[in-house]
Amino acid sequence: ELTESLASALGVSPLALSVPDIDSYLGLMHTLFTVEDRYGLTVETGENGVSLRADPRKGKDAAELSKMLTAWAQQAEKLRNGEINREDYDKWRYNYPKYDETSGYVKVPSQQLSDAMVEAFKDRLKAD
Repeated sequence: ELTESLASALGVSPLALSVPDIDSYLGLMHTLFTVEDRYGLTVETGENGVSLRADPRKGKDAAELSKMLTAWAQQAEKLRNGEINREDYDKWRYNYPKYDETSGYVKVPSQQLSDAMVEAFKDRLKAD
């Protein structure tokens, strides 16, 4: 296969060159390796086991990932502390970044909705 030949020529695993299947341990590992390369993810061992960390000092992408992971950590902590329930936590995760108040992402109404609102309220708008 072409992927195997190319991987052999480059001296890497074929998994490093294919779209990872994150439902497998090997696919997930190669995804994490890519995140390490692209976003500065670091892996560390400590007394509580292995931790993954994004060092915001490693550049713009690492800083952005760090902000996002921090927002996730805050929601996870709220769940652990009983401030939110599992349903709210899952709603936050499965709709991210919609409910993330720290992200700076905003949902902008569609042009169609904007036009409809302008039409509905045009008599209340001041003319220049």
